[in-house]
Amino acid sequence: MVRLTASIPDEVSTARLRMPVITPDEARAILGGHREPSWHPDYPRKDDLDALTMVREESCWAPRHIVRAFDGLVVGSIGFFGPPQDADDAVPEVEVGYGLVPDARGHGAATEALQGLLGHVDAAGIRVRASVEPSNTASVRVLAKCGFTGLLGSDEDGNLVMVRPLPA
Repeated sequence: MVRLTASIPDEVSTARLRMPVITPDEARAILGGHREPSWHPDYPRKDDLDALTMVREESCWAPRHIVRAFDGLVVGSIGFFGPPQDADDAVPEVEVGYGLVPDARGHGAATEALQGLLGHVDAAGIRVRASVEPSNTASVRVLAKCGFTGLLGSDEDGNLVMVRPLPA
């Protein structure tokens, strides 16, 4: 059974990034067309907006902005598709998604952001899975660098479903 008290900080920081949770009020404003001057001109992307449609309540498992520390610019999002649920083997599991504006790709930000969140998820004893288009080799590399070694097959959209085993 999933521990209802399992949580991660509302803001996670790494050496180069901050990842604050997007609140329901903020999600509604963004979906309504609101923009901040601290956002990259290409943010939010369509995938970011799609993720925001899932925000219903305050939760540490909601999408987060990816903010570069050196200039404070929001360049993408990362987060979970809801709180952890027990998988078929009764292990609590959550699905993660992430993305960056094209200008911010290729500098290790996605890997760093994902590793930053995974440290907290590991401490909560929750396994993480991700779905990725087979042709998205950059994202497959990010997942591999972050320890996603298990292949669970593919989803209904033909995406690879990869899982990161809990650390021993």
